[in-house]
This record gives sequence, structure tokens and C-alpha cells, in this order.
Amino acid sequence: MLSNAVFIHHSDSSGYKFHDDHPFDPIRQLLTIDLLKEANALSDDDIVSPDYIVDEELLSLVHRDDYIQAVKQLNSEDDPRRKSVIAEQYGIMTEDTPHFEGLHEAASAIVTGSVAAAESVMSGQSLHAFHLAGGHHHAFPDKASGFCVYNDAAIAIRHIRKHYNARVLYVDTDVHHGDGVQWIFYDDPDVCTYSIHETGKYLFPGTGFAYEKGVDKGFGTSFNVPLEPYTEDESWLESFNVTIRKVIDSFKPDVIISQHGCDAHAYDPLSHIHCSMNIYKEIPAILHELAHTYTDGKWIALGGGGYDIWRVVPRAWSLVWLEMMDHPLASSIKGSEPVPLPARWLEQWQPKSPNELPHNWLDADDDIVTIPRRDIISEQNRNIQSIVIQDL
Repeated sequence: MLSNAVFIHHSDSSGYKFHDDHPFDPIRQLLTIDLLKEANALSDDDIVSPDYIVDEELLSLVHRDDYIQAVKQLNSEDDPRRKSVIAEQYGIMTEDTPHFEGLHEAASAIVTGSVAAAESVMSGQSLHAFHLAGGHHHAFPDKASGFCVYNDAAIAIRHIRKHYNARVLYVDTDVHHGDGVQWIFYDDPDVCTYSIHETGKYLFPGTGFAYEKGVDKGFGTSFNVPLEPYTEDESWLESFNVTIRKVIDSFKPDVIISQHGCDAHAYDPLSHIHCSMNIYKEIPAILHELAHTYTDGKWIALGGGGYDIWRVVPRAWSLVWLEMMDHPLASSIKGSEPVPLPARWLEQWQPKSPNELPHNWLDADDDIVTIPRRDIISEQNRNIQSIVIQDL
């Protein structure tokens, strides 16, 4: 029997933790799952934990063998000098992406979850699948980057291409450009990469400009929407709606894989985009609509960035699942009246949070200060919109 949506989570993915002071904290996963449980939108029985198999053949769909062996070797290498050389060579000794014990196993568990999500949808077991631990979009075939070691999104795409020969639209709404996924498929005419992010002029990884369109047979299948710093909800959503609808209508994919980094929120400490929870209500709703219009409902959603782990990430990722499963709460949140977060969730987590937790699913109008340069920023973003879609 076809399930409408499946929630995939492997407990080993919570082991992907660099150190206590690192902004990438897997407690985001627990906070989100607990919020969904308290909202009566998820139970333990609903969570699918895929079989955990460290499959080097799967990893090698994207990553070089020497890189995979290096990540594994760091766990067993006793010589500190040799360990340092290996880690530095493969980008696993940086401030962003330092090595930790169990890195290969934890990163492999994340890959397992994203491939399981892809397989569930492509095999017809479910229309939609959500793997919140996935979305490590900065990793390269031979190097770690930007908190990412194995590129689970790219591996899931390659799995789909290999076993189902389907055309894939990858949609990345993380505030940082989805560089790893883009470059991996830069010459592939059957994988379209779309990324909307803060311009690389001011933010890591410094790429994702509108002129990055692909090469060789893949030319015209890479799309980037670099937004100005301090872009707010209205301009962000206009830029997304105008461009993604043109892109999907032109490319006509068989399946959508979306990456839901939620670091474009004004509270996020690692970027300058100035949006509210409103965009995180709209993004999954738009993608849900497009999936049923263009891909017979085939939609795989992954997590991603998001570094206000208390106030933003749990709400944003929960909104993906609520939309994906057509939960009545999703409709209520879209209404005109504020919808409160579950009291038990607030009572449990407020003592641990360094900030006052929000009391409603969406931000109030006065929660986020208005940017005085709004009109100028919006006009600059419209100019980018026109460049992105000029050939479609």
C-alpha cells in the first residue's frame, strides 16, 4: 500500500557532532522530532530507521576512493603527525570541519538515510519522504567542506540516476550556496541544480552567481539566485516563486530533491538574510504543489544548515513534515490567527535554551526589525531574477 509520506531518521546520525562549541549541533534533530511528537504529528512507530550498512560502493557514487579511505583511516591512525597530514590533505582539519572519532560511521549513517528516502519514493513505497539529518551539500568528491564530509544529497541523486534513470531537480534553499551538489552535476543534462542563497560576495562558500550555468551537455541546467544581504520575506518569496516555477517548467523533472537549510532566518548567527518563519511555511507548500503538478508527487526533502537551533530549526523542519503529510496543523498555521507551540515542548526545552523560546509556530510582525533599505534590496533582487530566467 502506497504511503503518502515517510519520515526517515537513523539514530546514529546524531553522532555527527564535531565538538561542544561547534555551531553544527545534532540536538536540532531531537528538538524537531520532539516538537512533532508533542504536536501529535509524529510517533515512534512513524519513524523509519533504515538498515545501517557502511557501503563504500554507495559512497563511491560521488566520492573518490582515496578520500573515503582517508576518512576511515583517521579513526585508526595512531601517529599524530600522519593523522594531521591526512586530515589536512582532505579538508578534515579546518575550523569548520574538524575530525572527530566516529566521523565515518556517523556521516555514513546520514548517507544511508538520504538514499533510503530516495529509494522509498522512487520504488513507489511512498509519494514523499523526509530525512531531516541529510542535506550536507558542501562536500566534494575529494574533500570535506563547510561542516560536510559525505555529500548525501549528491549520492542520493546518483543512486536515482543509476537505478531509475530519472531526471532530478535539486532545489536548495539553504542560505549558503549548494556548491558541492552543483559542481558534481555541473555537466549532467539530466540533473538540474537550483540554489537560492545569500550572494557569495559576502558569504561562504563565495560561489553561486547567476552566471554559473553548467558546462558541456549540462549547460543550462544550473541555476543560482544570489540574494542581497538583509533580504526580507516578501522579496525572498518573490525571487523563489518567480524563478523556481520557470526552472521546473523548463526542465520537467521526474522527481524533486529539496534541501531545507533554515539559516536564512534573521536570528541565524551565520548569515545576513533577514527573513522570518513565514518563508519556512511557504517553501514546503510551494514544493508540495510543484511536485504534484510536475513529478506525480515524487518529492524527497532533506535537512541542511540552520544554526539558531532552539528558536528556528525545530519550527522550520517541523513545517516541512506537517506540509508533506497534509497534517491539519499545517492549514491552521497558514491561517490569520497565531497558533501556539505545544506547551509541553516549551516546558521541556526552555530551561536548556540560551534564548527565550517562541510561543507560536510563526513569528509575530514585531519580532523582527524591518530593514530600512527594503526597496533598494528588493529591486536588486528583481534584477537577479530577470538574469536567472532570461533564457527560459
